[in-house]
Amino acid sequence: MPKIKIFILSDSVGETAHSVAQAAAAQFSNFEIIYQRFPFVRTESLLNTVLAQAEKEQAAVFHTFVDRKLSQMVNQFCKAHNLPYYDVMTPALDTFSGITHAQPSNHPGTVHALNNNYFDRINAIEFAVTYDDGKNPSGFLEADVVLLGVSRTSKTPLSLYLANRNLKVANLPLVPKAQIPDEIWQVDPKKIFGLTNDPEKLNDIRRQRMVQYGLNPDTMYSNTDKIKEELASADKIFKKIGCLVINVANKSIEETATLITESLGYNEANH
Repeated sequence: MPKIKIFILSDSVGETAHSVAQAAAAQFSNFEIIYQRFPFVRTESLLNTVLAQAEKEQAAVFHTFVDRKLSQMVNQFCKAHNLPYYDVMTPALDTFSGITHAQPSNHPGTVHALNNNYFDRINAIEFAVTYDDGKNPSGFLEADVVLLGVSRTSKTPLSLYLANRNLKVANLPLVPKAQIPDEIWQVDPKKIFGLTNDPEKLNDIRRQRMVQYGLNPDTMYSNTDKIKEELASADKIFKKIGCLVINVANKSIEETATLITESLGYNEANH
């Protein structure tokens, strides 16, 4: 498999450039993409050192510099040395300058500043961990979102993903014949989301999980008939609650999260 080396350069953490590069690279699955990040590059001397290494390794460069001088240095160097590059930030800054008729503040890392939004996110993550897997039913009454679903329907990773968007999430695994906590019936059904899956897909996921633990994959946990019973039982609960049901079989965490936030009418910018 051909290898491609990507240098991620930034005067902040470089998360934006990395995300853009990964999103594009996902469309080229026949190549092995090797990322190397260089965050907090804020001096010309350090930048020159990194660029010299990029030339030596013939790496493509993705960068996000709010410092125009540094971004121009990268672009000019890459052009002069025939290195592929993508300037993530400059076109966006130019667009906003055109809209606002103002110049950017040029403060690196502003998006990661320790403001109220940041601390709300930390609180939401702590909430998701505290109320994961129905550990404490009182969390359902405080949550912005309640996730219900049988085992291996992505409840925990989805909880943490939504927490990173400042939503307090509690989740509950549904087990046939197990009693549903009274608190669930006190929650607004619009805040509750039932997660389901295709039996065959769930069977495959559970078998893989057992193999990872070094256990026999052929158990009642991964039995297709048993899984169908679990899903049917969960579906009855979803209907009784009257909540939105999402089949996660062919959806990424991001896609499922988008369905949830759109259903809630959630605007992250206002939280």
